Amino acid sequence: MTNYLDMAVTAARAAGEVLNRYGRNLQALKIETKPHNQLVSEADRMAEKAIIDIIRTHYPEHSILAEENGDSDGNDYQWIIDPLDGTNNFLNGFPFYSVSIALKQAENLVLGVVYDPVHDEMFSAYAGQGATLNHTPMQVSRKSEMRRALIGTDVPHRSDVDTERYLKIHERVIHNSLGIRRGGSAALD
Repeated sequence: MTNYLDMAVTAARAAGEVLNRYGRNLQALKIETKPHNQLVSEADRMAEKAIIDIIRTHYPEHSILAEENGDSDGNDYQWIIDPLDGTNNFLNGFPFYSVSIALKQAENLVLGVVYDPVHDEMFSAYAGQGATLNHTPMQVSRKSEMRRALIGTDVPHRSDVDTERYLKIHERVIHNSLGIRRGGSAALD
C-alpha cells in the first residue's frame, strides 16, 4: 500500500505545482460555470491532467473518477480525484485550497491524501495506519467536552443545500463550543 501512497503524494505535489503556477496569474485564467454555479478553470483541468498522467504511468489498469473528466473503466482499484478543492478560494486569491486524491479498492477506501500547496502541508492516511501531516503522525483531540473544543468547518455554497437546517446546526455548535473557525482547507472540512 505504501507504493500507492507514495505515488498519490507525488501526484498531489505535481498538481499543487500546477495550481501555484496558475495562482500567480489569476487574471489570465479562463473560467467557466458548471451546474449549481460551480466554477472550473484551466488550473483545475491542468492539475487534474498532472494527476491522471502520473496514475496512468504507474497504474494504467486502474480506473479513475475525476471531477472534470468523469469516470474511466479499469479493475477493482479506482482513484478518486478532486484536483482543486476550494476553487472559489483559489479564483479569488484566498490561499486556502487543496488537492484531494483517494484510492478505493473494491468497495473500500484504502488511502487518501490532501495537499495544501500554498502552505506545503501534505495530509495522508491509509487504512489501518493512521493519518500524518508531513509524515508526522496525527491524533484526535484529547478534549473530552465540546464546550472546550474549537471546531473547523466549511459553509456550503451550493443551491441544493438546506441552508436553514445547516445554520441551525452551526448555531448549536457555536453555543456549545469555543466557536467555529472557517479553515478553508479540505483537511478541516
